[in-house]
Amino acid sequence: MPKSINEIKQELENRVGQKVLVTAQAGRKRVAKHHGVLSKTYPAIFVVHVNEGQGAISRISYSYTDLLTENISIDFEDEAQA
Repeated sequence: MPKSINEIKQELENRVGQKVLVTAQAGRKRVAKHHGVLSKTYPAIFVVHVNEGQGAISRISYSYTDLLTENISIDFEDEAQA
């Protein structure tokens, strides 16, 4: 992932609509993984639509600084298959 907020923002804007796996720190020794679609980017945050099962779709938002500080990581599913 790029090392500045502007580069991160541009990279995510180019990938809106793609399937992602978001791995986030959820506390002490816990990691939360969410499969979803990168749906929208805003000036300070981006939104991932997550299908949690049972037909329920929710939205989770993250800031670009979460990626910069490595509190979360994003893997695009098209890159994982290549």
